Amino acid sequence: MNDHIHLVTGKLAEPMLRRVLEQLPDATRRTCSVQVLPITVAALMTTKWIRRHLELPESTSRVVLPGYTSGPLEPLAAEFGVPFERGPRDLHQLPEFLGEAPAPIEYGDYSIEILAEINHAPRLDPKTLVQTALSLREAGADIIDIGCEPEGGWTGVGDAVRRLRDAGLRVSIDSFDPAEIAPAVRAGAELVLSVQRQNREQAADWGCPVVVIPDLPGDLESLDDNIAYLARRDVPLRIDPIVEPIGCGFAASLQRYLQVRARYPDAEMLMGIGNLTEMTDVDSAGVNVLLLGFCQELQIRSVLTTQVINWARSAVAECHAARQLVHFAARHRTPPKHLDARLVMLRDTATRDIAPAALDELAKAIRDHHVRLFADDRQLHAVIRGHHLADDNPMQLFQKLLAVYPRPLDPAHAFYLGYELAKATTAQTLGKRYEQDEPLDWGLLTRPEAKRK
Repeated sequence: MNDHIHLVTGKLAEPMLRRVLEQLPDATRRTCSVQVLPITVAALMTTKWIRRHLELPESTSRVVLPGYTSGPLEPLAAEFGVPFERGPRDLHQLPEFLGEAPAPIEYGDYSIEILAEINHAPRLDPKTLVQTALSLREAGADIIDIGCEPEGGWTGVGDAVRRLRDAGLRVSIDSFDPAEIAPAVRAGAELVLSVQRQNREQAADWGCPVVVIPDLPGDLESLDDNIAYLARRDVPLRIDPIVEPIGCGFAASLQRYLQVRARYPDAEMLMGIGNLTEMTDVDSAGVNVLLLGFCQELQIRSVLTTQVINWARSAVAECHAARQLVHFAARHRTPPKHLDARLVMLRDTATRDIAPAALDELAKAIRDHHVRLFADDRQLHAVIRGHHLADDNPMQLFQKLLAVYPRPLDPAHAFYLGYELAKATTAQTLGKRYEQDEPLDWGLLTRPEAKRK
């Protein structure tokens, strides 16, 4: 049975809808029909009103209503005998909605474990420690890593681990001090970071896996020696050759991971990616994707991250999205493009061109006094009844709007327009799509926006 999609719209949106449909492949476009209902603004439709005006072609298998349509869909489906859906609020997203950009099958799997470190854990009160750990788990962390102070000696580490374990969390301990590690393990810590010559003698007594590192960064000889020492004592381990910051041996450190994988092809490995995200003046998302892509291809199944510095404050959530992205790419041997836009945060995956002629026609068709705002890479646009105004300066555009608006703007409306113009200017500056009354798309950082009453 062929899929016949019946699209419902209003008078103002009809020209844009038809232009979007013209961009679809012929096979998809032939499955669509359009009905323009007798209403100017499609967003004002209700399902009860639509029910009185709708006429479906006999072959209809789906009905797509405007995204802002209010009211229940079930009565329509029951009366007409076909499924009803609300389409996207942005018509430019219709091709994806209709299946021109299908989501990958089984997307979302991953094989990399995230350890999220709570730095300077001894300085936190018990309630804050647990709340912080729970928020990290919610962001995607699998294990909460308790970061101790460099000088050691934390007598409360056992109690801290027990609180986190009582909250249902998996825990690792990040310390070189055996006097901290032993009580942490007894309280339920399942992994020790990190073990080298200075504390390896006690590792066999802890009864849990450890992360083994070189005595000094770059010293593969000492790393091999520590691995051999632990292996002789049957201590389960993960190997971390230590990634170093840019300017401090970054490229060489990546080479060491390759060398270690060649020497120990079946060993579990870990990478402390916070050494890059916390030590580089750049938003952390792209760095996380690249490092997790490296780990995925090299079968490094654990990463340690933290989110102390402000530009890495969402690092755990970024790593969670990144591990899904790189897993799919490696499994299907395909570049990780057009799969998952959650990590495209600063800019959008695509912008749109505004056709001035279309906005001119919109201005002629409008019968109310609402202001419609648009933005493209060049200008901001305001459309009201009889006027299409444009400028690259939001202040100048607002002055033009005041000059032709039919009545004085009340403070609430002026504030609303200023707020929307600020969003539009931000979108224009960064190369994002602007849609009036909708939040800007910041990927996984997008926050819902309160609607105007």
